[in-house]
Amino acid sequence: MTRPLRADAARNRRLLLAAAADEFAERGLEASIADIARRAGIGKGTVFRHFATKEDLIAAIVLDRVEVLIETGDHLLEADDPGQALLGFLEVAAEQRQQRDLSFLHGASSGNTEVSQVQERLRATIDALVDRARDHGAVRDDITGTDLFLLMCAPNYVAGYAPGAPPDLWRRYLAIIFDGLRPQGAHPLPHPAPSP
Repeated sequence: MTRPLRADAARNRRLLLAAAADEFAERGLEASIADIARRAGIGKGTVFRHFATKEDLIAAIVLDRVEVLIETGDHLLEADDPGQALLGFLEVAAEQRQQRDLSFLHGASSGNTEVSQVQERLRATIDALVDRARDHGAVRDDITGTDLFLLMCAPNYVAGYAPGAPPDLWRRYLAIIFDGLRPQGAHPLPHPAPSP
C-alpha cells in the first residue's frame, strides 16, 4: 500500500508534471530533466526523488492525461443522452489535445506496464460509451470502441493542417466526424474495425 504524499511533496509533483508536460510539448523528447526542474522551480534531485528515470516521468504524464479521460468517460456513462455523452467525451479528448499535444509521449511510454493497464481501462470506458450510444440508436450499428479510440485524435490532426486557423477549428471536424457516426444516411463500411 502506498502512503499518500505530504502536501508539499504533492504540490512539487503537480508542478513537476505540469512543467514537464510544457517542456515536452515545446521540445519533444529532447527536453532535459534540468530544464524541466528549472521550469518547475525545483531542483533536479527533487525530480529524481519523484521519478527515477525520464521514462518514468513520461509515463506519469501519460497516466495523468489518460486518467482524466477515464474519469470523464465514467462520469458521462451516467448521462441521460448517450449520444451527447459520447460527443462530450470526444470534445474533452480534443480539448485536452488542443491545450497541449503530447500524443507522441504515448509511443515513448508504450513499454510501461502501468500505462498499458490504464490504456486498457480507457478502451473499456470508450467501449461502454459506444455500446450505450449504439444501443440507443445514437450511432450506427457497425461503429466500435476501437473506431472511436482511433478517431479521438482526428479532429485536431486535421485542423493542424490549416496554418493560422482559430484554435477551436477542431470543433468543425469533430462535428463532421460525429455526423459520420450517426445512423441516418449511413452506408456499409468497406472494412471491419481493426482489433484492439
